[in-house]
Amino acid sequence: MELLDNTLAAITRQDQTARHQAQERLDQLIMPHWALGRLMDLALDLAGISGSITPVVKRKLILVMAGDHGVAASGVSRFGQEVTVQMVQSYFAGVAGCNVLARQAGAKVAVVDMGIAGELTGAAADLVIKRKVARGTADFTRGPAMTRDQAIQALEAGIEVTQAFADEVDLFGTAEMGIGNTTSSSAIVAALCGLSAAAATGRGSGLNDEQLERKIAIVEQGLAVNQPVAADPLDVLAKVGGFEIAGIAGQILGAAALRKPIVVDGFISTAGALVAAKLAPACTDFMIASHRSMERGHLAALAELGKEPLLDLNFRLGEGTGAAMAMNLVEGAVAILTEMATFAEAAVSQATR
Repeated sequence: MELLDNTLAAITRQDQTARHQAQERLDQLIMPHWALGRLMDLALDLAGISGSITPVVKRKLILVMAGDHGVAASGVSRFGQEVTVQMVQSYFAGVAGCNVLARQAGAKVAVVDMGIAGELTGAAADLVIKRKVARGTADFTRGPAMTRDQAIQALEAGIEVTQAFADEVDLFGTAEMGIGNTTSSSAIVAALCGLSAAAATGRGSGLNDEQLERKIAIVEQGLAVNQPVAADPLDVLAKVGGFEIAGIAGQILGAAALRKPIVVDGFISTAGALVAAKLAPACTDFMIASHRSMERGHLAALAELGKEPLLDLNFRLGEGTGAAMAMNLVEGAVAILTEMATFAEAAVSQATR
């Protein structure tokens, strides 16, 4: 608990002096005022995050937090739990969607075993970052998914991994893998945003109408059985969360304490971001919402965080794909701030008022 407490205490808001300096420069760039819109908003945030009008975002890392969910046994996904291991193996083979898009963005990918139930083999067994809390969570339709101590352990594991990469990374990205994790995310979002299970629960792996109704009922059951306390994010995380979602929350808290930007992927990552924000509201200053997921509860979760996503591409994969795509825009925002000329520098006449 000491690491978590120290991390929470270290998180403060963006640097307002750097934001003001960036605003002055952006106001004078050779274009109609704020003509690049949200790219310029992003540049302003990056200056505030880094405390500099020349932020650096070249070294990028997407951390894939992986863990299994006991609730998967209730049939909430079209895929079996063995797919978690198989997909983690594919990350190490470099053939998953996140790998492909991360390469395009010039980002590295690392995988953290937060609570995989199965056994990794070959290179994956050696290269995975080992932070396993347990072999999957318990089925939250029967009781808490994890103990409060396990929730803290998983949060601190996410912080530790982020701190371990502090000297090598300028820009972090979130990602996850774990069959059943949209179900846990739906329960977290419902609890923390005050939504019904139906409003927070989507089709996940591509469920049909009948399967979706069953998933909603399972989320309702989990919330009814556990009665998570919205004012206590650790209680919500422990009762209906997942180890990888806790790892993502810890990663976000760790990045904020390090004053480094972190690109938040889709619905599951945003559930982790909600937990982090409820523990340390100032950490939202360091989050960059990558994209708008097709999952039903994502818009409400983003609204609770006060975030507008950069992209809307009808993504519903998760696994870091949205974070990888958005990293290109982060670099673009820095380039506008640091490389584009002002009217004075380019000797260009300004518009008449």
